[in-house]
Amino acid sequence: MRKLTEAKVLIATHNAGKLEEFRAMLAPHGIQVTSAGEMNLPEPAETETTFIGNARIKARAAMQATGLPVLADDSGITVDGLDGAPGVYTADWAETPNGRDFMQAMRRTWSELDARNAAQPRTAQFRATLILMWPDGHEEIFEGVAPGRLVWPPRGDHGHGYDPMFIPDGHDMTFAEMTAEQKNRISHRADAFHKLEAALA
Repeated sequence: MRKLTEAKVLIATHNAGKLEEFRAMLAPHGIQVTSAGEMNLPEPAETETTFIGNARIKARAAMQATGLPVLADDSGITVDGLDGAPGVYTADWAETPNGRDFMQAMRRTWSELDARNAAQPRTAQFRATLILMWPDGHEEIFEGVAPGRLVWPPRGDHGHGYDPMFIPDGHDMTFAEMTAEQKNRISHRADAFHKLEAALA
């Protein structure tokens, strides 16, 4: 596994919530972070059907635009009662003409589970795939999973995305009811990041 020796990394995201999670995780390693959003880079079309494929698209676009080492992620939620949907299309379920509305996405998810008479507990997994890509095109891939169950109505004001309806295994609070520190210890992104730490010099 190649070690990251550079002091600055570009996070290939325009999502402020994700950026803050990565910034908090990388800070103890002394790594300076900027993001595709902060550098006003265009968002590439995510045309792959896997988390790895979409993460690679984002990483390569940001790396080619800046020449920096890039950390990209693709993440989403897979719902067992929906045969793994929305999966890589998690953000698409939130799209509206006025931007992303995850309340809409959560409502759709619960409604489709109801329509299928899905049994309780309605299990789901947050999944994250991280790709660390260097300017020479070398990449390392790290995958993380947070298993749990869905609840309705949504609870909590923290986090982002599907956090208000997701209770991770072993807990009784949703991700959105936890502090950022609590969530960052057990999230899918944290699981992938713990594997990534082996590549940090």
